[in-house]
Amino acid sequence: MSQSGKLRKRVAVLISGRGSNMNALIEAAKDADYPAQISLVISNRPAARGLDVARSENIAAVAIDHAGFESREDFEQELHKTLLDHDIEIIACAGFMRKLTASFTRKWEGRMINIHPSLLPKYKGLNTHQRALDAGDKEHGCTVHYVTAELDSGPNIMQATVPVLPGDMPDDLAARILVQEHRIFPLSLAEVARKQT
Repeated sequence: MSQSGKLRKRVAVLISGRGSNMNALIEAAKDADYPAQISLVISNRPAARGLDVARSENIAAVAIDHAGFESREDFEQELHKTLLDHDIEIIACAGFMRKLTASFTRKWEGRMINIHPSLLPKYKGLNTHQRALDAGDKEHGCTVHYVTAELDSGPNIMQATVPVLPGDMPDDLAARILVQEHRIFPLSLAEVARKQT
């Protein structure tokens, strides 16, 4: 419970790897007045480093290996059950590298957000930094948006821009943008959580 006396929204973070954006959310939620608490971390890859990070913070961490299911729907059924078992109210996708079906996204519509490394609607999908460089863009950035059935197409919540500098390589852009991701993802989650109180 926050200092204002209101219950904080229970959030699950979905990851597939190291979970650096997840870590930004965990750090933000350490503030007693932050309107959300990170209650669960789920990875579709059992070896994801982010699971160990979550456990070190005493956050429930669960691996649901997508490779162990016959279909995408079976995987999502287990994912949904796990979320309900932990009384989750909001999902934050932080480098979760699985496309979710329309059936799943409908169940969580308005309560699931994602961080994407481009200024949506530009560069949906993968390889966003290379695509921005190839296009000769003068600025690039990141977007937090609501997750809908269509990939990287839900309503935007917040964006941040960075300049594209002469001589930039994709890794240069990625590093500069990651700083902004870590800034706007916690702000966006707080905004979504407050709207649901």
